[in-house]
Amino acid sequence: MSELQEYHQNLMADIRREADASGIFPVEAFFDRMTERLTEAGELEVADRSYHQSGEGGQRLRIDGYAGDPRDSGGVLGLIVCDFVDSEDIQTFGKGDVPPILNPLIRFLKKARTEDFRDALNEVSPAFQVSDLIITTWSQVTKVKLILVSNRQYIGRDDAVKLQELDDVPVTWSVWDLARFERFDRSGQAREDMVIDFAGDFGGPLPALKASQTGAALESYLLIVPGEQLASIYDRWGARLLEANVRSFLQARAKTNKGIQKTIKEEPELFFPYNNGLSATADDVTCVRTDNGLAIASISNLQIVNGAQTTGSIHTALKNAREQLPQVFVQMKLTVVPPDRAEEIVPKISEFANTQNKVNAADFFSNHPFHIRIEQFSRSVIFTAREGERHDSKWFYERSRGQFINARGRLTPAQQKKFDLEFPKAQLFSKTDLAKFEYSAAGHPDLVSKGAQKNFAEFAKEIGEAWAKSDARYDELWYRRLIAKAIIFRKLETEVPKQPWYEGGYRANIVTYAMAKVFHDATSDKQVLDVDAIWRRQAVSDALLRALLVAAAEANDVITHPPAGVRNMSEWAKQQACWNGLKGRQLAYDDDFASCLTLVESVRTAVRDARAKKALTEGINAQTEVVNLGAEFWAKVMEWGKVERKLSPKDLQILQICASMPRRIPSDFQAKHAVDVLHRMKDQGFEGWLGDS
Repeated sequence: MSELQEYHQNLMADIRREADASGIFPVEAFFDRMTERLTEAGELEVADRSYHQSGEGGQRLRIDGYAGDPRDSGGVLGLIVCDFVDSEDIQTFGKGDVPPILNPLIRFLKKARTEDFRDALNEVSPAFQVSDLIITTWSQVTKVKLILVSNRQYIGRDDAVKLQELDDVPVTWSVWDLARFERFDRSGQAREDMVIDFAGDFGGPLPALKASQTGAALESYLLIVPGEQLASIYDRWGARLLEANVRSFLQARAKTNKGIQKTIKEEPELFFPYNNGLSATADDVTCVRTDNGLAIASISNLQIVNGAQTTGSIHTALKNAREQLPQVFVQMKLTVVPPDRAEEIVPKISEFANTQNKVNAADFFSNHPFHIRIEQFSRSVIFTAREGERHDSKWFYERSRGQFINARGRLTPAQQKKFDLEFPKAQLFSKTDLAKFEYSAAGHPDLVSKGAQKNFAEFAKEIGEAWAKSDARYDELWYRRLIAKAIIFRKLETEVPKQPWYEGGYRANIVTYAMAKVFHDATSDKQVLDVDAIWRRQAVSDALLRALLVAAAEANDVITHPPAGVRNMSEWAKQQACWNGLKGRQLAYDDDFASCLTLVESVRTAVRDARAKKALTEGINAQTEVVNLGAEFWAKVMEWGKVERKLSPKDLQILQICASMPRRIPSDFQAKHAVDVLHRMKDQGFEGWLGDS
């Protein structure tokens, strides 16, 4: 069986399982699963399901979802149509099969722009809301992206193909097929390499100054990029140019800088001296020699890690300041980073380049210590088997896309069975899942509703700031409580579609709102929700589930009955006013809801006990390590430290104890200090160290 066949088999099993468990159609489960990938890959900002189908033959209309308010994504209107085939075998389709799938979506777009079509629909229908959004925002739409999402394998080679224009607005289409999703799930890469051919497609090679010596670890260049070229490049590749995590952070923080746009319109010749320029990376560059010196002919996989607002503003000028663009120039610092070093180097470039926006860009990358620690917990913390099950299990945290599928794929069939028992597929979660769980419980359902990337950006900023102050709170108990929130979230996802009041749509919004409401109502000066009971049982109690569904019904009512003048319910759910409306309602929970609560003091005691246990364990481990290394080794550390003048009086005192073993044995506290000194000495050049601890 090929990797693609195995991927298809697992995907279909997951979709059927999700559809059966939640009582939804397989195509809806497919839409939810695959649009998560679209937002993570930067194809869309957010994806809201809005299914509508009507008409027959050449009059058929269809839409499965849209990408939120185009005013929040640089004027890009994204529309999604699904091509889902419930088959055991991989099906294929080619370029000739695309029009019958896309044309109903194109017809929907054309109809949706008319008030007659909109007004003939029921106001609560998804089609009405999408139509109303398109009519309201059309004057600000700069591009329409039609995305075909399929579980068949596409045998064409088209990507982001321009179809036509509607009122001078370009319309493009692209295909996300089975093979593309499989590539993304294995490696985080969903496309072929993006090669920007300056010489062939964008007016000629770019003059450059090499800013690194021959043989340097990394090549660097300084370039002056004409505004017209940068705008054209962004118009073609869009968000692919902007590293996904930093991009979503910047867009969550601020609108495109109005000052930049003003300079382009009024003083374009001053753009270069006023602007800080761009910092970018690439996999590879092709250089040529011209009469004027060195020039770059092409760049492979360009990523602008600082300068999202500058790039977006210059692109906007294509529409509202085209005549001024020839006078606009921007500097670019370009670093060539080999793919195998990207995770190490790119976050640092982003972190140091983004000081203007006070961005700690490293907070957003998978190698931040927070994510590494959660990954370590996920591989080691065992949860007791649920009632009725035989096997204990773990939750698999995928801090980088592809970890789960690749870890499993390297195993023999027998080992895979063991892996599946240890890490059930239903207990796989990602960085954006983690942010959804945490922010739902913390009372931010409006942020969660804005989409995985924007929610993660805000969550990452908070974690980055908190981690910088102290990482102590993110211990094993914090991780166990995170899993309790995951269990609540996933249970609600399954149960909401089964409720008699649920009419389809807005499931994701209802889930986060209901969870936030229960956590909010459970919290007082004396009591909070007992999440420790949930992770111990690995299940939501009947009493808590009833309370969650009471809150879910009320959340559904709030979301589907927006105030006068607000027509789009998905967009309404993204507003803090929507959360305030639910938060202020008094709900009639059953009497046994009290059994789901625990005293605040009990929660604090559990934290203190967990930290004391951790300190004891670390002390014992440190003492064991010190003894195993032996007195002679510690004597060398002490001698090197004295010669290099790297030791404080306290360091020297403790190392003397270690060097006098077994006559004197260091205490737990002294052993931990000795290990810390050892690591510090290693960083400062001590070579007698035998290995990492």
